[in-house]
Amino acid sequence: MEYKDYYKTLGLEKNASPDDVKKAYRKLVRQYHPDVSKHKDATEKTKEINEAYDVLGDAEKRAAYDDLGRRGQQTSEGFRPPPDWASQHDFSGADADDIFADLFAHMGRRGRTGAGPGAGFQMRGEDIHAAITIDLHDAYTGATRNISLRAPVQDAQGHVTMQEKTLSVNIPKGVTPGQQLRLAGQGQPGIGGGPAGDLYMEIQFSEDPRYRVEGANVYETAPVAPWEAALGARISVPTPSGTVEVSVPAGSQNGRKLRLKSRGIPAATPGDLYLILAVVLPPADTPHAKELYEQMAREMSFNPRENMGA
Repeated sequence: MEYKDYYKTLGLEKNASPDDVKKAYRKLVRQYHPDVSKHKDATEKTKEINEAYDVLGDAEKRAAYDDLGRRGQQTSEGFRPPPDWASQHDFSGADADDIFADLFAHMGRRGRTGAGPGAGFQMRGEDIHAAITIDLHDAYTGATRNISLRAPVQDAQGHVTMQEKTLSVNIPKGVTPGQQLRLAGQGQPGIGGGPAGDLYMEIQFSEDPRYRVEGANVYETAPVAPWEAALGARISVPTPSGTVEVSVPAGSQNGRKLRLKSRGIPAATPGDLYLILAVVLPPADTPHAKELYEQMAREMSFNPRENMGA
């Protein structure tokens, strides 16, 4: 009998990984399946693809097939089927070529419903990946957002078209950047009545000049006056979870971080909120303000560059 090169059928090298085999199969069956393809030989091509995948997609069958190829492609000399094939095929009184032919006669069952001839092919739809942008406040409280996207829709005749649809997405409290939300059944439609894939929405945060987010931790700039930083003070700071009062230690420098434990995003493991002190100088825009700066310059022995080696 003629040896069938299943690797060539799926466009694969002989060292292809199981994941490569699966990806190639899914791509080709979508391309040629009669329900969606206009190719004149779509039915025959799909049959060949299913036959190839039923062998290469099963580790034990693939090993036996590879062994067959090594021993002699044309004669299948010395071919030994795996032990469990005997329960699936009648090998009594058959030679090696008959066994090989009987094996292939039973191919194409993977992904089919029913047991009899002509049972319909079914395949799960592909997953879709998209992104949704939310505000930091949404991560603290949770929210519901409506999104519109173009997605494939299958009609009663099995034809697939791209249509605009609106989905209501529940944003749970505690989400973090990069986290994915799964919307079951909102992906690509299945083939032959198979289930639809899922839609995965990746969480992205809108830019906010006041906050920086790293994982579940939040960083916020807190402006302070020079005397608050120098002498210490109790200040009120608005945060994503509400206004808090914090103590600024005396002698604080610009850029000092104050950690508020568990005040970050309320994830499963809550993050922390870091207040970064930013010393803001009052403007010398009045005669009195200028006089105060001049007095400080005269009376305070202070050189901010003394450690620069000048």
